[in-house]
Amino acid sequence: MSWKWRQSGKLLRCLAVRSLCAVFLVQVFFLWGCEWGHMKKDEAVHTYERTLPEMPRKSIPVGGGIQILREANPLELRNPVPDGVQMVDRGRERYSFYCQQCHGVKADGNGTVGQSFAPLPTNLKGRTVQEQTDGELFYKISLGFNRHPPLYYTITEENRWAIIRYLRSIADRPAA
Repeated sequence: MSWKWRQSGKLLRCLAVRSLCAVFLVQVFFLWGCEWGHMKKDEAVHTYERTLPEMPRKSIPVGGGIQILREANPLELRNPVPDGVQMVDRGRERYSFYCQQCHGVKADGNGTVGQSFAPLPTNLKGRTVQEQTDGELFYKISLGFNRHPPLYYTITEENRWAIIRYLRSIADRPAA
């Protein structure tokens, strides 16, 4: 055979293989494509396309919850938990859960995590904190201030008040 005939034979075989591959791919596409229509009927796909029913007027609360605290005067807030050993102990325990990492074991602002902050966390036993009312402390603990995060969603209201009872019990006392 001449060289041209051999080349044309290779060309024909190459075209035949490519044609078969193309036919195979088209068949696979159509076979897999059969499920495409069923996917469109799936409830999970249409969940986000549904419109919510119209809500009755005034059904979404616009007050209450944390909004009451945001609108309150911190100077008028009073600590509702009783002052006593039980609440101080509860406050000490909750302090160790939520506050100790930043403010330290001794509440002096030297906590392990707090050392990475600039400025350092506040000394909770010092005059700056202890001269504030319970309501002011509660307001700041709850809603946050400066770099202090808001903790109203992390610590229950009663436990925030108990922590304040604990902080009052460890205040620095002036030397006599």
